[in-house]
Amino acid sequence: MEHRSRCLVYTFVLAVLLTFAYTGNAQVSPESGNKSVRTLQLKSKLMARDMPYRVVLPVNYDDERDKRRFGVVYLLHGLTGHYDNWTDKTGLAEYSKQYDLIIVTPEGGDGWYSDSLAVPNDKYESYVIRELIPEIDKNYRTMADREHRFVAGLSMGGYGALKFGLKYPEMFSLVGSFSGALGAASFTEKGIGAIGKTIDAIFGPPESDARKGNDIFGMVKDLSPDQLKKLPFIYVDCGTEDFLFKNNRDFIDLLITKKVPHEFRELPGAHNWTFWDSQVKEFLRIAGRRITTQKSVAAAH
Repeated sequence: MEHRSRCLVYTFVLAVLLTFAYTGNAQVSPESGNKSVRTLQLKSKLMARDMPYRVVLPVNYDDERDKRRFGVVYLLHGLTGHYDNWTDKTGLAEYSKQYDLIIVTPEGGDGWYSDSLAVPNDKYESYVIRELIPEIDKNYRTMADREHRFVAGLSMGGYGALKFGLKYPEMFSLVGSFSGALGAASFTEKGIGAIGKTIDAIFGPPESDARKGNDIFGMVKDLSPDQLKKLPFIYVDCGTEDFLFKNNRDFIDLLITKKVPHEFRELPGAHNWTFWDSQVKEFLRIAGRRITTQKSVAAAH
């Protein structure tokens, strides 16, 4: 009965993902004409193809008199989405104007920000960590350290952002998830059909080492007290009408049990761009506040 209930839940999740994952009322005009938004490509050796991404630059970044360096926010899109979603479907470029932050929106395909077992050149995790981040630090005036590097995402991207923070705590000081599909490593074709089949290809069969290595619930459970202390600050939000709400609450319960510093916001809302538009605005505020606080501390010393 428990297995049957889990299958029914996953089937419902699949239906909602396919039907509603990228619908919503927030349809902001594309920002591709904005001079602060640049569309670029990285010739990826790991992916064996050109990988597109966008960069949103701070106001006056190109002023030759401005030699400042900036913190960086990486924003990850969701399932069936692409690198341009954040700038085309939210007011991201406008919201970013008041912060000293460079914002990067990578292409993640439907790869769950993981290295696939079945497709050798679908290495979405290694691509972001080993190629894209060094590329940004090389070509832009970034503060290339943990304290000034942040990552967040929606749905599939929320899972990816938290996973990056847990696996690479030395690289990020703040990670965020909006409506995150945090139980991704447990999805299978038997449980949720087509989407589960793609996850089977990425992680392999249930109980595989790859699934265990990408299960963020398991990661938190297995970390030692000393390792837990080194994690980035975790920000999670989810709409109370979202089908992933319980999954998010379960993860937060685990963080509380393990005494991991975090902030959780449960707000009215569903799995759509209306919710994500409001939450990316809030995440930028939190990231911007951290930058300001760090500058104040540095100035005091």
